[in-house]
Amino acid sequence: METIQHKEGIFYIEKEGKRIAEITYVPAGEGKINANHTYVSQELRGGGVAGQLLDSLVAYARENKLKIIPTCSYVVAKFSHGNQYNDVSVLK
Repeated sequence: METIQHKEGIFYIEKEGKRIAEITYVPAGEGKINANHTYVSQELRGGGVAGQLLDSLVAYARENKLKIIPTCSYVVAKFSHGNQYNDVSVLK
């Protein structure tokens, strides 16, 4: 598994100084963040990396008592299947 790093607004994976996967978010009002973009490079696709990035974002939201507004198509799809994200989703 690659190491996921975090800076304000982004969880990401770098390889040789180049960002090869990321999930981004922006503040969206009191107690909310907007998950607005997910990218995984071709070399990492199909390996569950996007899910790991989302898990990191969800853990961050839980730790900081934030709700996530999913506008990225990947996050929308994940939030609409199952109920493991209900506690952090503004959709529920």
